[in-house]
Amino acid sequence: MTEFSDDIPGYDDENIFAKILRGEIPCHKVYENDDFIAFMDVMPQAAGHTLVVPKAPSRNLLDADAEVLAKLMPFTQRIARAVRTAFSADGVTIMQFNEPAGGQTVFHLHVHVIPRHEGMPLKRHEGGMEKGEVLMANADKIRAALKTTPKS
Repeated sequence: MTEFSDDIPGYDDENIFAKILRGEIPCHKVYENDDFIAFMDVMPQAAGHTLVVPKAPSRNLLDADAEVLAKLMPFTQRIARAVRTAFSADGVTIMQFNEPAGGQTVFHLHVHVIPRHEGMPLKRHEGGMEKGEVLMANADKIRAALKTTPKS
C-alpha cells in the first residue's frame, strides 16, 4: 500500500478513508486487492450501497494518478456487477464527487456503487448510520455474488 503523504496538495491523511485503509477504523469489507478496497457505506442511500476506494492517496479524481484511474473502472465494474446480482437490482448508480461544490464530503478519491430498483428513490445520504449487522449481512451477499462475477 502506498504511504500517505503531505506531498499531495489538499490531501489530509487523517480523513476517514485513510484511517480505514490504515486499519485504524473498522469497515464492512466486501473485497480488497493490492490497489483498492470496497466496503459498505455506513450511511447507505439504498441497501447494498458500496464504496470503492483506491489505496493510493489522492484528494479526488482531479489529482489522482492516471495509472490509478486506469485500474479504478474495471475494479468498480466488477463490484457493481456483484452488487446488482446480490440485490437483484434493476440497475446500478455509480457516483463520484469532486470538491465541496461537487458534493464531495470525504476528501479521498472514492466511488459510490448503489443498487437501484425501479420506482424506489434513494434515501438521503445523511439519513443516519445503518446497523452493523445489516451492513455485515449486505457485505456477505456481495462477497457471495463476487464468487460468480468474472474479473474484469
